[in-house]
Amino acid sequence: MLGVVLESSAYSNIPCPLFYQSLTQYGSSMSREQLVVERARRAFQTGMSKPLKFRVHQLKNLHRFITERRKDIADAVKKDLNKTEHSTELFETLGLEGEIDVAVERLAEWAAPRPVEKSLLTILDEVYIQPEPLGVVLIIGAWNYPWAVTLQPLVAAIAAGNAAVVKPSEVSSHSAKVMEELLPLYLDKELYPVVCGGVSETQELLRQRFDHIFYTGNSTVGKLVMEAAARHLTPVTLELGGKSPCYIDKDVDLRVACRRITWGKFVNCGQTCIAPDYILCEPSIQDRVVEEIRKCITEFYTDDPKTFEDYGRIINQRHFQRVMSLLEGSTVAIGGDSDQSQCYIAPTVLKDVTGGSKVMQEEIFGPLLPIVTVSGVDEAIQFINEREKPLALYVFSPDNKLIRRVIAETSSGALVANDCLVHFTVSALPFGGVGNSGIGRYHSQHGFDQLSHLRACLIKKLNLEDANAMRYPPHTAKKLGWARFFLLKRVNLRRLRRMALLALFSAMAAFIVQRFLR
Repeated sequence: MLGVVLESSAYSNIPCPLFYQSLTQYGSSMSREQLVVERARRAFQTGMSKPLKFRVHQLKNLHRFITERRKDIADAVKKDLNKTEHSTELFETLGLEGEIDVAVERLAEWAAPRPVEKSLLTILDEVYIQPEPLGVVLIIGAWNYPWAVTLQPLVAAIAAGNAAVVKPSEVSSHSAKVMEELLPLYLDKELYPVVCGGVSETQELLRQRFDHIFYTGNSTVGKLVMEAAARHLTPVTLELGGKSPCYIDKDVDLRVACRRITWGKFVNCGQTCIAPDYILCEPSIQDRVVEEIRKCITEFYTDDPKTFEDYGRIINQRHFQRVMSLLEGSTVAIGGDSDQSQCYIAPTVLKDVTGGSKVMQEEIFGPLLPIVTVSGVDEAIQFINEREKPLALYVFSPDNKLIRRVIAETSSGALVANDCLVHFTVSALPFGGVGNSGIGRYHSQHGFDQLSHLRACLIKKLNLEDANAMRYPPHTAKKLGWARFFLLKRVNLRRLRRMALLALFSAMAAFIVQRFLR
């Protein structure tokens, strides 16, 4: 996602809560960011975040924050991105509430020991995986969906028993300010502090040692985050983005396909990391695709999207100018209107675009939809594979065989057939990229596991020492033979239990039949 772009913010110098108290406690030589991280680490080391009861309580408080402060959140997003209150609830907070509900309901199951398959050598031992908290997590949020993509990782961090320092994007400054002022009223202030600021504050945070860094933004900044994390050997989750292609098969119902593509592309004024970045289709259907999208734009946003309340704005002047510059050298088929004073760019479709066009050189992250013509699915697959792996790949076709082929012959963070964006709403699916589009994944248990250490545990009894003789010197051919048998012979305890139950039921049935026949 082209989310976090390091820019200065009007709120970069506002001290966080308890700042002055911390200065007294730890000494004025430490930076504000150092103090926040140190305080979070000390709080984590007390063990207070580990009990499941505490985690559930904090998750419920986060849910209460979202419901009680819905108006404050909506007002901030309106100022940042010109979204309506209903759009904010649909695309920001509704998914958060669902994510919290799943975490509260399933947390005991996720955090429980996970038995694993044994060998004959360990058949009498306790062998399992124990999820445990990593420690202090840094969450760097994005501006395009400033609440959803910042607080969803926080849900995973809390559920996994970590402390978390939350750094909202300074680009969505109103949302960042509300988050900084109100979130500490609901969550533990020391375990889950919010740090606002711009370039210098983010750089100072990245100098600190964390146990995991979760960043949502663009690949350029993602590389800097990964470089900073490497100094402390800190693992990272990078939710990035890229140019997500959308292939339209000539045999698909174009009315339905273009309706779904238009929605997925222009929601949030195109500022969505998994929005279709460009269309691939055969030349014979290009004009029909343009006309169908034109109808959908009018249906969704009226003849004048600029005055329609559900059509957003580009986040700021810098991004407005960047998106407008991508129009150079392309043929506008629909839209193209703009108003710099309002950061408004109309829903725009470009036709006859080539792979070398300026608009195809970077992620658009705005309401421009280029159409690149290809001879068919073969060329479409080749075109996709010649570029960086995208965060999402969309294919519209009535042919399941064609869809399966695209799945088999391409790679992307996710693939969705005959729709756009909706995979983000399925909490059971992992959300994340591959290659240049990201590292790691989150949502539901995937986020819990991402921010947990899955600790290998084996508990052996002190008796039956003779059975262990094969591993002690001297090592002989006979011992090697026994070792090969005991170590390589896996034992499927579930299967053994099923077989034992089947044998028991069979014996009971035979007994009953025998008694009945008498």
